[in-house]
Amino acid sequence: MTNGKTMVEEFVKLVGKEQEPEVWEAGREHIKWFAQAIGDLNPLWQDNAFAEKSRYKNIIGPPLYLIDVGLVKLVDRLVAMDLLRANINGGTEVEYFKPIKAGDTITTIAKLADVQEKKGKTGSLIILVVEVKYTNQKGELVAICRNTFIHR
Repeated sequence: MTNGKTMVEEFVKLVGKEQEPEVWEAGREHIKWFAQAIGDLNPLWQDNAFAEKSRYKNIIGPPLYLIDVGLVKLVDRLVAMDLLRANINGGTEVEYFKPIKAGDTITTIAKLADVQEKKGKTGSLIILVVEVKYTNQKGELVAICRNTFIHR
């Protein structure tokens, strides 16, 4: 897909369309592994005894834990349409409402929330905002994550 206008039109068709929900379990070991992988040794996400004495009564995921999941189906669809290449991460914004606790079942629903075309020094840029909503097994909103991608 070489025509920039055609590409923008393809993205615009996807705006607001929620992808199929993805469901995953926040496993205690996965939370610990993730925290170790990012070098965050806070005992709240790694030490069972410490976490049980906290106000959460359980190990919780570090703030960035939720970014590890939630985009898979939308990204797969965009890749299949040849719409995700030469992307630059334009930033991530997260609103947190509840912690993710070990054992929670999290449902994520992703959608392309916005598309804008801008002119850059090297030509046309397409700004994509992907929004992912996270809810737990109780139907409570855990977080909303907005990822901005710059497509050139």
